Amino acid sequence: MINTDRLQKQSGIIGNSKSIKKIVDLISQVAEVDISVLITGESGVGKEVIAKAVHKASNRSRKPLVTVNCGAIPEGIIESELFGHKKGSFTGADQNRKGYFEEADKGTIFLDEIGETPIDTQVKLLRVLESGEYIRVGEATTRKTNVRLIAATNKNLEELVKKGLFREDLYFRLKTILLNIPPLRERLEDIGKFVERFSLEFTRSNNIIYKGFVPSAIRLLKQYDWPGNIRELKHFVEKIMVLQKGQRITDEMVMHELNQRINTTLSQNKSLPVAISNNAEKVEIDLILRQLFMLKQDTELIQKILMNSNLPKLGGENFFEVSNSLKSEVNSSNRSLKVFEDDNRFIRDEAIGEISIKDLEKEAISRTLRFFNTNRRKTAKSLGMSERTLYRKIDEYQLENKSKKDIF
Repeated sequence: MINTDRLQKQSGIIGNSKSIKKIVDLISQVAEVDISVLITGESGVGKEVIAKAVHKASNRSRKPLVTVNCGAIPEGIIESELFGHKKGSFTGADQNRKGYFEEADKGTIFLDEIGETPIDTQVKLLRVLESGEYIRVGEATTRKTNVRLIAATNKNLEELVKKGLFREDLYFRLKTILLNIPPLRERLEDIGKFVERFSLEFTRSNNIIYKGFVPSAIRLLKQYDWPGNIRELKHFVEKIMVLQKGQRITDEMVMHELNQRINTTLSQNKSLPVAISNNAEKVEIDLILRQLFMLKQDTELIQKILMNSNLPKLGGENFFEVSNSLKSEVNSSNRSLKVFEDDNRFIRDEAIGEISIKDLEKEAISRTLRFFNTNRRKTAKSLGMSERTLYRKIDEYQLENKSKKDIF
């Protein structure tokens, strides 16, 4: 039985999030079985690291791991690169040449960006997978190879199959074992470990004094979506290490660099998230208050349904007809402004003049977290704010101790 902790450490897989632990567990189960593996995930999530981990834990670990970037090879020569060619088979072929599959014999071949391979090449890949047979370009002789195939893509192969751009039989052959690597924004708790690793590696190799990041700087990094994932975070850390050489990295330094990064990206894509500004605080409070009043309306609607003695029995379609009619009454100009909770107003009279908007916001977040059993994703959606904003609010109001589960 493979020791997962040792496997993770030796393979350089960083993180303690549940999603990463699940990936490592799956690697430990399938690594020693000679079966193809498909690794999916956005660009920059570390698919090559996972491929190397599978090979390292396999029975082929003493044999070569040949890595091929299918997207970087021109369509006209990709078959020659993969399967080799015979001397004189085309212009420039001045000698016989082994292909990557021949080089990887008895070992593992990792085909990155497999979604970029031409349809004709996919046919020959399927043949290698099923029988281990291939033919060099310009030859008629069938050759044999014994390789394990690991493929990776940041594309949706199922969609490519529907569009006729990827063979269905190859897709199903590849996805025997599927490892889907989550984006960095879904494993924010791992950011601190990534920053520490990247900082130490970069400062040691460049002889730079490393004094670390202050905790608030790490928390600030968790508020950014990192569309470029781990690769983008690594470049960010290296840049800030150079610009702030020998200094302890503060949240002010991080915010300055993040703002520059966001502003540059925003000019290319207006839909990307932006840094939180002071003016945005008012917007967030408005969203909280809007959610509170929506809850008030729902409470009044339920009250009216329960107190109306002339209503027919509620069931099936009748319920929706009655609720819709009552909702229009609740939204009329004469609607009550009272919100009941255990026969009391939501904001008690004695609290008027003492309670602040921030108190309301804190209470709304705290109670909504409890309602959704600390599921932050559902809480953020219910409150009408981004998960990034909710994470910051939880930290600001020191609600983390009340939220034992870390859903991110």
